[in-house]
Amino acid sequence: MTDSPVSFRFSRLLTIVEADIDELNHVNNVQYVQFVQDTAAAHWHAAFPAGEREQYIWVVLEHRVRYHKPAFLGEELRCTTWIGEVRGAQSQRFVRIERATDGVLLCEAETQWVLLDPGTQRPKRVTPEVEQRLRVAVG
Repeated sequence: MTDSPVSFRFSRLLTIVEADIDELNHVNNVQYVQFVQDTAAAHWHAAFPAGEREQYIWVVLEHRVRYHKPAFLGEELRCTTWIGEVRGAQSQRFVRIERATDGVLLCEAETQWVLLDPGTQRPKRVTPEVEQRLRVAVG
């Protein structure tokens, strides 16, 4: 999966809990997709606080996920996301999930998101202002 050097990288930490574990005693693959979506949402909420984000709806067009290594109960993971190409109503987003203790890559994902108008639920062009706010550091 490719990389975009022009975007700020937003990171969050999470700890694997029992509900994340499958019958093979490691994090279920579907749970990684949830981590990908939750990381994207956390970045969006940091960039667009309540009162500003209600005029937008993001929906997933496509997830591409590559699993590298398993994660286990109690491990802390670092989920890092950044924006790739933006065109029209679509935005490419990358997420990298690593074990926090040693930086080992566990999973990486590329998602195509589509921006919708909340009133019409039709695609809405990503403005340069929205794109810029997703590409700069948020705190």
